Amino acid sequence: MKFGIDSGHNCPPDTGARGIKVEDNLTLDVGNRVITKLRALGHDVVVCKPSSANTVTESLSKRCATANASRVDTYVSIHFNAFNGQANGTEVYATSDAGRKIAKPVLDEIVKLGFFNRGVKSGSHLYVLKNTNMPAILIECCFIDSAKDMNLFNPEAMANSIVKGLTGTLPTSPVTPVPDEEDNIDTTIKRLQQNLNRLKVTDKNGKTLVEDGINGANTKSATEKFQTIIGVQPIGIADTNTWNAINVILAKRIIRVNHAGGAVVRYLQYRVSVEVDGVYGPQTEAAIKNFQRQNGLEADGIVGPASWQKLIG
Repeated sequence: MKFGIDSGHNCPPDTGARGIKVEDNLTLDVGNRVITKLRALGHDVVVCKPSSANTVTESLSKRCATANASRVDTYVSIHFNAFNGQANGTEVYATSDAGRKIAKPVLDEIVKLGFFNRGVKSGSHLYVLKNTNMPAILIECCFIDSAKDMNLFNPEAMANSIVKGLTGTLPTSPVTPVPDEEDNIDTTIKRLQQNLNRLKVTDKNGKTLVEDGINGANTKSATEKFQTIIGVQPIGIADTNTWNAINVILAKRIIRVNHAGGAVVRYLQYRVSVEVDGVYGPQTEAAIKNFQRQNGLEADGIVGPASWQKLIG
């Protein structure tokens, strides 16, 4: 059988929930284990998680497109829930009778681990279930903000339950486990640190961030600084608006005088040390031209490829 396995989120700005643990880390860990075990059983597995996307919708669309183009027999999206710190348990979403028949044994196997059975639910509102052509399920393994669930959770046991539910069996020989990233190295935070360093956004002490994947005080302060620059609420956590701004800046669009460019122009104004208002007016033009002269570029006030190269490489 050919499975499409989608480790949810893990594609900024499409990032998951946070609680006691980080959803992106857990979905990637469990997803990789599921992929390894299914292949060990002789099944064909297509990895549906995209490597990059500019928006959440694009991230979801790419997952569906991969599954549809590969003509997988079953699509499985792996997620973790978060709500109020009290809710707990496992639920599996499906949109068709065929999907529900796949969802039920997966749910049954997971609840054997001790998780509360929240049932098989309608996934008619979920993008990846609406836009895949084959029977599809979305698993909410458990709640990452529930101490009860996190005390029960084990990535290897969860992966085994999913594979057993999908196939009725498990590999007879040990399968090399995928390293559990847990909270020590958050790949999303590491990408955030790398991008903030590339954008020359320093921490509260004016220093470059250590790219260690840990969302400490310095990373939070740099995130708040960037959020202030782009004109969103400085919460210190990289939300969708933050990632969208990072991506649009890194797209290196050509910016000209009188361009009301929002986040991009605000970032340029920050870099050339003028008032940050998001409008490319005369004061900004003069500062850009001065930046271009200082860097040996034609001082035309147009922020094109050469200027962007000097700004962010």
